[in-house]
Amino acid sequence: MPDLDLDVYLTDEDLAAALREDARTGLTATPKWLPPKYFYDARGSALFEEITRLPEYYPTRAEREILADRAGAIARVTGAKVLVELGSGSSEKTRLLLDALREHGTLGSFVPLDVSGAALRDALGQLHAEYPDLHLHGIVADFVNHLEVLPESGTRLVAFLGGTIGNFTPAERTPFLATLRARLSPGEWLLLGADLVKDPAVLVPAYDDAAGVTAQFNRNVLHVLNRELGADFDPGSFAHVALWDEADEWIEMRLRATRPMTVRVTGLDLDVPFAGGEELRTEVSAKFRRDGLTAELATAGFAVRDWWTDRAGRFALTLAAAV
Repeated sequence: MPDLDLDVYLTDEDLAAALREDARTGLTATPKWLPPKYFYDARGSALFEEITRLPEYYPTRAEREILADRAGAIARVTGAKVLVELGSGSSEKTRLLLDALREHGTLGSFVPLDVSGAALRDALGQLHAEYPDLHLHGIVADFVNHLEVLPESGTRLVAFLGGTIGNFTPAERTPFLATLRARLSPGEWLLLGADLVKDPAVLVPAYDDAAGVTAQFNRNVLHVLNRELGADFDPGSFAHVALWDEADEWIEMRLRATRPMTVRVTGLDLDVPFAGGEELRTEVSAKFRRDGLTAELATAGFAVRDWWTDRAGRFALTLAAAV
């Protein structure tokens, strides 16, 4: 029998109910919005993997560079027995941490947490083939709402990678980080990946690539609503927009209606009017400065132990201890 557990705290029915609630709330708001998590059905996930290989999209390569350089130091400093990954996906970059912690001799188990049960099962199968002696404990859950289910055996290192922390607004980050800190004991660890403030000439193309892959990814949320909620969005009637908000220091992705229209969302018994030029916000991607992120972590109860960037200074990994 493989040394593998899978706990399910989030079912397909839960995800469908959350989509209905979020879609009704966001599509009737002024201005309209949708959460970015609905990009990531099978097609959206494949498109995002393609995005990570685009020349304009530096964050994945930059974070991998840091992990390749610093995984050994992370293993030595933390001595973690349990590696937890929030929003794990395929856990591709995380293998650098797994290898370093195993070489250091402390790692006993890996706990990937993701909302997609199918994706997590696939990832666990691959991981078991690569690490047959490692205990794997998959958790199908939402890291915003289910942090209380994290197992508590052994010193934990929680990895939250990919710059996903940027999808939270400041008002959302504060309670998230506080809740995460409350689930950890003093001396346990957080490894946080965060994209940094930089020239918009570098930032904006990362979200508006020349090949148009990000535009397809952005419009994919409309395909999701059409399929799951019986909506009749015409994705071709929405232009992809990526802009830098200097005041909030974040990138916003939007979909701009190219003509007036009314969209029927049958599953919600809802008609959604769009004026020509009206925009639907689909993602916020906040960028960070060292002092600001250190202060936010301190407010939540974390003390920064190390801060590393890639050699070009575009992206940061922060290693912080629960205090």
